[in-house]
Parts: sequence; structure tokens; C-alpha cells
Amino acid sequence: MNNVSHLQPPLSRRLALSDVPPEGLDVDISATPAECASLASHNALLAVHSLHARLRAQRWRGDGLKIDGEVRARVRQTCVATLEEFDSELVEPIHMSFAPPPDEAPRSRRRHEESTEISLDEDPPDPLIGGGVDLGAIASEFFSLALDPYPRKPGAHFVEPQPGDGAQAISPFAELRRLKPPGEP
Repeated sequence: MNNVSHLQPPLSRRLALSDVPPEGLDVDISATPAECASLASHNALLAVHSLHARLRAQRWRGDGLKIDGEVRARVRQTCVATLEEFDSELVEPIHMSFAPPPDEAPRSRRRHEESTEISLDEDPPDPLIGGGVDLGAIASEFFSLALDPYPRKPGAHFVEPQPGDGAQAISPFAELRRLKPPGEP
């Protein structure tokens, strides 16, 4: 028996290729309070106040999907310069394409793809899993990518302490020596 647990994405909204009509489908996703809390925990944020994604799903190359849109969120972060909490808004565009894995693609399509040169300007499509995609996981992924790893509160500046302003320059080794139990070399 396999004891490996599969991690659930903090936000999940499955869409099957068969549910997308030929003219396309508009999908709006709003995270629930519990999903916002999960997104905050997953991304080490103080809070995610809201997350909303507006997406357009269209059939692509017959048996694939193209997803376009954006994710918007309001979050509470900690400033790396001042350690103050602050709120910010994120907007991240989403553009992705999906195709069946090569072993599931129709034979005629596999032959066409094998004969087509790969463009370096275009990412290869991601695989459709189980005949569809998880739009919530996509929105969550693009939200995570939009986060600044070193957030700064607007107008915040780090001011390094100067030797003359009461701060003492302490060698890191002197600090380590202070932590060592007495009597040890």
C-alpha cells in the first residue's frame, strides 16, 4: 500500500474538455474564506483577503484547451525592510494551453506534431489530466508566481544603523561565543 498522500491545491475548480462548447466558456472563480486561508498558509502570507479569477476557456487544436484571463487578489504581507504589515493588490495575466498527453493524442495529431518544428518562442502545451484541467489550481499557481518574494510597504526604506547612533557593531563570531556554554574551548 502506498502511504504517500497527494497534496490538495489550496483552490480547486475542475473543468472537463467536454464541458467547453465550441464558442468557448467564460469562468469566474472567487475563493471562499476557507480557500483564502489555505492560500495564505500555502504562500506564507498573513492573509489573503480575496482572490478572483476571470478566465476564458476555448477549444484549441480540436482536442486541447486554451485558457486566457487574469487573477486578482488582495493580500496582507510583512514588509522586509520595516517588518510592518501592509495590504497590497495583485493582478497577474494567465495564458496557457493544454493538450492530451502524447500517448493519448489521436494518431493523426501525433504524426503532425512529430513533423512540426518546435518554436522557441512558444511554450509547449501542458498535459490535460483526466480529460480536463483544474482552473482553481491554475489561478492559485499564477497567484503564487505574482507574489513579490521580498515585499516592501510603499514608501518603506531600510536604514542601516550607524556606529555613532548608539548601535554597537557586534561580530557574528562574538555573538556565537556568547552562546557557547561556559568552560568549553
